[in-house]
Amino acid sequence: MQACNSCGKCCVKYSNGDLSASDQDIDMWELFKPDIAAYVKKGLIWFSPQSGKQLSLCPFLREAKNPKEPTKPLYTCDIYYDRPEDCRFYPVTVKQMINDECEMLQEGDLLNPKQTQKDLDDLLSDSRPRFN
Repeated sequence: MQACNSCGKCCVKYSNGDLSASDQDIDMWELFKPDIAAYVKKGLIWFSPQSGKQLSLCPFLREAKNPKEPTKPLYTCDIYYDRPEDCRFYPVTVKQMINDECEMLQEGDLLNPKQTQKDLDDLLSDSRPRFN
């Protein structure tokens, strides 16, 4: 398994209403990050502050040029250190990675799914709790 390569597949797939933020995230944003809190509506995230409508993409997702592969964009997150819990915890399982065509998986990772899940948990241990 390799580290995230910022392909953006997960951000694009889940940012249109499939993400949630914890009450703690929302409370923190309201207190310290009102620019993020402006996109919260009734406890749900990524709504336009102007229209109140659900956005199709996370407003903090940015597409950047990929110096290694100019035809393949990279994605960055303007609120990476303050991102919602769903983003911090992703990916949770190897199965989820397969379904989402996550590019962190490498050839051979699926030969031993339990070890691959352990590798995933270790790789992301600084951003989420362990899932067994």
